[in-house]
Amino acid sequence: MLKIDGIVTFVTVAEAGSISEAARRLRLSKSVVSERLSEMEKALGATLLHRTTRKLTLTEDGAAFLQRATRIAQEVREAAADLAERRGTLIGPLRIAAPVTFGRLHLGPALYPFLAEHPEIELTLDLDDRRVDAASDGYDAIIRHGLIADSRLVAWKLARSRRLLVASPDYLSRHGKPASLSDLEDHRGIFYTNRGVADWRFEGPDGAVVIRAKLALGVNNGDILHDAAIAGLGIALLPAFIAGPSVREGRLVEIDVGYRPEPEFIFMAHPEGRNPSAKLRAMADHLKKVFGDPPYWERGT
Repeated sequence: MLKIDGIVTFVTVAEAGSISEAARRLRLSKSVVSERLSEMEKALGATLLHRTTRKLTLTEDGAAFLQRATRIAQEVREAAADLAERRGTLIGPLRIAAPVTFGRLHLGPALYPFLAEHPEIELTLDLDDRRVDAASDGYDAIIRHGLIADSRLVAWKLARSRRLLVASPDYLSRHGKPASLSDLEDHRGIFYTNRGVADWRFEGPDGAVVIRAKLALGVNNGDILHDAAIAGLGIALLPAFIAGPSVREGRLVEIDVGYRPEPEFIFMAHPEGRNPSAKLRAMADHLKKVFGDPPYWERGT
């Protein structure tokens, strides 16, 4: 006879790609996960996974079973959540991915009171600047700064994000302060590499205007971008939630070239086709309220 915990374990292993990662997500030992998989295969009379020392892959039977098993596991989670919500309780696991710098500066402080108010939510927050796949990596939702390009995601806007073109006073004294878009091309740029291209995009009267400066540094982390700009390595295009305090303190100077950077937003996005849980909706509503409109990090910049 099939057991619900075995189905949930199989789905988690298939999504995680390894027993170790599945055990971490389920908060179980690897031996318990392996035992549940073996029981599932015995009950079904079929091999669901090819096991090697390096990775796990689905068999043909496993791939066929996974489609329905995923739906069953999701239905069970939603049913349990619905029962809890009927009692007015937000309960159960929630797994979110978010960028490192935004998570450290703003998301964490915003979440602490929410988690204190709802102590039965079991939140796992993964801070990672890479573009994770919400569905295949097993996240209930991801929080991102910029644009959501994945059409398999349903995005909720949490806050707008104004970006500032900035450099240190020392850099500007040595290289001069650009006054136009064409001036920027002669300067050294510090670029965020996770966007895939080393350029800056501005709002022009006929659409986006793309500027490519000389590469001084490419890096995939907002803290390093900020610190490199303060160190005088070049000009950076930073969100106000990172650069705002340094501009107010005079460590960075905002540069006006007559055009505004293209607008961006802070999003929460969940995989398409999934019915988002009440706790996820409640978290999104809480974050919108805490961040404000305009967001608190843009006041005074």
